[in-house]
Amino acid sequence: MVTLETPRLTLRRWREEDVAPMAAINADPEVMRWIRDEQQTRGGIRSWESEWESQGFGLFAVEIRSTGEFAGFTGFSVPDYLPEVLPAVEIGWRLGRSHWGQGLATEAAAAAVRFGFEERGLERIVSITQVGNDVSERITAKLGMHPVRETVNPTGGRRVRVFELSSDQYATTPR
Repeated sequence: MVTLETPRLTLRRWREEDVAPMAAINADPEVMRWIRDEQQTRGGIRSWESEWESQGFGLFAVEIRSTGEFAGFTGFSVPDYLPEVLPAVEIGWRLGRSHWGQGLATEAAAAAVRFGFEERGLERIVSITQVGNDVSERITAKLGMHPVRETVNPTGGRRVRVFELSSDQYATTPR
């Protein structure tokens, strides 16, 4: 079972006890401004775990190492909802509001990017952010990603920006 550790975080596979705190994060309108009830969250977690089994990567549950507190998620999925960027693997993150502004999303995403390129041999990672989500765009910049296009998400009609990082670019980026 894959587990990653950073100085402050543990990134791990999902557990049943993650459903309620993830549902609470998903229920916060400020968290979801840019993007479920408990039943939807449970289905999402099942789907994320299924990706681990079929793809060898997926979304990690993120917890605070010092306390074991559940913080949210980061990791990978295939962005089937935006066929124009395929084939691709998308990195994403979502943390509870109490964990914002501490660099935790960047720390977790950087560990996931490292895992994707170094452990899973990914050739390219994309990030898809809604136009106006400056915080997520700053995280993509810190990861070394660069914008490649702006388009419309066909599932919601919102404008999005697509950022990417290739394995070659990753290999030459100082860490």
